[in-house]
Amino acid sequence: MANRLDTELQFHAQALNVRAFRQQVLASNIANADTPGYKARDIDFSKSLQDAVAGRAQSVALVRTAAGHLEPSRQALESGSVKYRTVLQPAIDGNTVDMDVERAQFADNALHYEANLQFLNSKLKALLAAIQG
Repeated sequence: MANRLDTELQFHAQALNVRAFRQQVLASNIANADTPGYKARDIDFSKSLQDAVAGRAQSVALVRTAAGHLEPSRQALESGSVKYRTVLQPAIDGNTVDMDVERAQFADNALHYEANLQFLNSKLKALLAAIQG
């Protein structure tokens, strides 16, 4: 039974994780809008979600060559899916952040994140209702 619940909810959990990671990347772009030389980044959501659901690593594996090395963070492992955004018009200082694009992508991603949460919540409520009878 637990395995069936995991498979039912795994896709939505992975989608939430990828959306949350994308939100961090977009927020980083917005925060660095005035940083000279900063290059705007984004992820391919559908490819990242396919990789996450399939359990494929999204970057090269990091090897610890000494006992004192730290384990890589989850964000470091996920950063393999982050790509530079196609630039329409870079600033004279080399910054490629277009605030209109970033705000639109941020709002779109937040809307999809919220919709995914509501869908997951309704699935859980349906499962709870079925259990309670």
